[in-house]
Amino acid sequence: MNALTPPAAPPAASLSEAQAGLRAEEAARILAKTALFAPPEATLADGRRDLVGLSREELAAEMVAIGEKPFRAKQLWHWIYHQGTADFAAMSTIAKPMQRRLAERFVVGRPEVATVQTSADETRKWLFRFRDGQQAETVYIPEEDRGAVCISSQVGCTLSCRFCHTGTQRLVRNLSAAEIVGQFMAARDSYGEWPSPTDGATRLLSNVVMMGMGEPLYNYENVAKALRILMDGEGIGLSRRRITLSTSGVVPMMDRCGAELNVGLAVSLHAVTDELRDEIVPLNRKYPIAELMAACRRYPGASNARRITFEYVMLRGVNDSEAEARELVRLLRGIPAKVNLIPFNPWPGSPYKTSHSEVIGRFADILNEAGYASPIRRPRGRDILAACGQLKTESERRAQRQA
Repeated sequence: MNALTPPAAPPAASLSEAQAGLRAEEAARILAKTALFAPPEATLADGRRDLVGLSREELAAEMVAIGEKPFRAKQLWHWIYHQGTADFAAMSTIAKPMQRRLAERFVVGRPEVATVQTSADETRKWLFRFRDGQQAETVYIPEEDRGAVCISSQVGCTLSCRFCHTGTQRLVRNLSAAEIVGQFMAARDSYGEWPSPTDGATRLLSNVVMMGMGEPLYNYENVAKALRILMDGEGIGLSRRRITLSTSGVVPMMDRCGAELNVGLAVSLHAVTDELRDEIVPLNRKYPIAELMAACRRYPGASNARRITFEYVMLRGVNDSEAEARELVRLLRGIPAKVNLIPFNPWPGSPYKTSHSEVIGRFADILNEAGYASPIRRPRGRDILAACGQLKTESERRAQRQA
């Protein structure tokens, strides 16, 4: 057996009706709790409504409310999400009187670019400022002929993973669907990649990873709405296979995400025992490893052609032993999986060090020999604090200095 022939997966264990009911109740409690961190309304101070982030049905309703036929929503959808047009006056298939009416009532928004930095390796990081003054970071990671936009779902984070810089920033609020989609749209603006391709061509900004600031499944409703917009075939048109959602293991919402979105799944694992994971990923105290792995086995569409990605940050002397590599093999048995081994990216005040390269190499060898592809992720954007686990808005520190 080798990395090209991973262990066969047994049939996924499904939840009993009683278990499914309990999971649904718990998911509802999670959504009710996270609603306390709701984003502000999408209405500007002058009363105009932002059309970005509205579903097709909501956009049609806005048109009906101003006396227009629902077909107008289809026109706007094309201009906003396929052409990337933010100015009604540039929407040439809409008559000028109607362009003026729309401009009086609506806007096609983008987050404001507070700062933009480009790394020596061409990784680019934006600090976006939203209408209420809150900020979040977005990163574009280029490859030779494609690349991924790493999008944030919250301002700050509530999980407090000990190795993650973002976890040291308190959770302020969830991002709206408009603010989530807007990050990708603004990144496309930056690279001049409108309109969306219709001929099968691939843009440089080809993939989306929900791996920025925050836990996406603690803002599920807005994230799901944003991803549906990104996947709409008459707009931005990203395939679900080009979208990956990363979670630290919010088990009840993993089930819902799989049932409703079925995008690629990445799981921030980072430890193979509950004792250690309780310490470095505190969410594990609520959803321990056994429950997390069972949720992974239930995730729909997981197959040898569409594997679940397990993220594993390599911390020197903490989680990088050969024994832990072998235990990871045992945990993954029966799950179509690959493992991203991530050399720890230092940040100011962090208590950890990066594992030695030969230790990471041996860890990868054990996983590969067991049939699990285990690439060692090349750190990108370290010089601008854009690498995995380094995102934390500088605005927080600047605000403290100016207070």
